[in-house]
Amino acid sequence: MVSNQAFRARLAAGIALSVTLAGCSLLHGSRRATPPAVPENTAPPASQAAAADDNQTATAAAVAVAAAGEQPQAQAAPAPQVNPNAPLTYTVKRGDTLWGIASMYLRDPWDWPEVWYINPNIRNPHLIYPGDKLALAYDGKGRPQVRLVEASALRLEPRLRSTPITAAIPTIPYASIAAFLERPTVLTKQEARDAPHIVAFRNEHVIAGSGHIAYIRGLGPEQHARYSVIHVSEQLRDPDNGHVLGYLGIYTATALITQPVTRPARAELIDTSRETLRGDKLLSTNEQLPLNLEPRAPSTQVNGRIAWIVGDTGVSDLAGQYDIVVINRGSDAGLEPGNVLEVDQAGEVVRDTYGPHGGVLRHLGSMGTSLAPRVRLPDERAGTVLVFKTYPQLSFGLIVGSSDTIKVGDVVHNP
Repeated sequence: MVSNQAFRARLAAGIALSVTLAGCSLLHGSRRATPPAVPENTAPPASQAAAADDNQTATAAAVAVAAAGEQPQAQAAPAPQVNPNAPLTYTVKRGDTLWGIASMYLRDPWDWPEVWYINPNIRNPHLIYPGDKLALAYDGKGRPQVRLVEASALRLEPRLRSTPITAAIPTIPYASIAAFLERPTVLTKQEARDAPHIVAFRNEHVIAGSGHIAYIRGLGPEQHARYSVIHVSEQLRDPDNGHVLGYLGIYTATALITQPVTRPARAELIDTSRETLRGDKLLSTNEQLPLNLEPRAPSTQVNGRIAWIVGDTGVSDLAGQYDIVVINRGSDAGLEPGNVLEVDQAGEVVRDTYGPHGGVLRHLGSMGTSLAPRVRLPDERAGTVLVFKTYPQLSFGLIVGSSDTIKVGDVVHNP
């Protein structure tokens, strides 16, 4: 028989155990419902701070996380941000470009591959055609999606067709780079050294114009019917170290190859814009560049500068939208056609005459200004460039968006 004292002790222990279990259950439930409070004197991680900034782009948030040394979880990756004025539906028209459509839907157009979804039964799913109907939607996790909801009748490829299928829309407007491709204005060091050249003119002429006969050396086995004749002009130097990246090229004429099998080959000059000289180079005008580029950030960290701006006369001081620029980074730095880079205006260096001794410095006039400490202003965002052609040490890019004027020496970097 159990004594009253032992019974009371067991009863007290049972009640204590029940209270403990109930408390654990309540505490467990409260932990599920409410996250632990952050002490007031503890700063949140950089990833949380970046995510809390509503004005920050998805790309900028990812960069902030990487800079803090944190490894973001896959399920917490920031979703591409949609433009507030993005249409719910849009029908692709002739003259549209992929970059233009991406800019219409997204705050960061290079996020396009993350939001583009299409019916897998449709051939060439990465291409978009005039007449295609696009729709903006969101998945179960709230991430935006742009879907092809209705394909163009031309895209369905019927068995009988009286007119050819309309070509897919290009990534960038071809007209912006057509003249550059037909009449090159920048030559790489290799082109300036190895390209075919004019060795002489008929009748011992020193210079030649339209209708004159030129003799060409250096044509390879893969010959073309026509070439652009380019006069090699001043050097193009790297703004960082002064090394020669290439040369300014001045178009002089078009050379029609009339006797390719002879050595040297024979050509007739047409469509001249200035006199042609012996030693001028021949560059092919039949080069094909992919116009359906996939806009994306570079796979490696790229930091470079605008080395040259291609204008109507071969060189320009300022660039705006749809101007062509030369970047002092190429395939050796990991750049590929389709890569997108942001352009920052290089911060100016000014003299600070308003510091502790500013009054004395200003009193001394120009001499005081020269003695004042130098201050470099921060870089400011100026635009976006899409790379369309690369060489080992330089690249050609098209300015696809600009908020300010772009100059030689401005900084380019990953978005």
